[in-house]
Amino acid sequence: MDIKTASALHRLRLVSGPEAVSFLVLLVCSVLKRTTEFNAVPFMGAVHGFLFLLYVVFWLDAWKNAKWDVRTGALYFVLSVVPFGGFYADRKLKRAADDAVIASRARREGTVDA
Repeated sequence: MDIKTASALHRLRLVSGPEAVSFLVLLVCSVLKRTTEFNAVPFMGAVHGFLFLLYVVFWLDAWKNAKWDVRTGALYFVLSVVPFGGFYADRKLKRAADDAVIASRARREGTVDA
């Protein structure tokens, strides 16, 4: 994995957690708006919208650099709109990065011809 791909995946991973949290907080704010006088939906909507747009930009960059197939690219997009999906995406991206580091070390040490 080259440095551009690694940094694109890292950026996507960095934004997936906060985007997932903002989505869940927005859902809670929506319920509170309808059940109480508390209305933080405009603020949380803006925060979540910004983080979602950031996720989409980083998702497109990661898709281009990692050369994902359509299925993998679609999976990471769907995970951004599903509650708790961002946490799952973060875990999958971390696992892929760890596997790439292990493969790179093995290639460098000459133990694997991968």
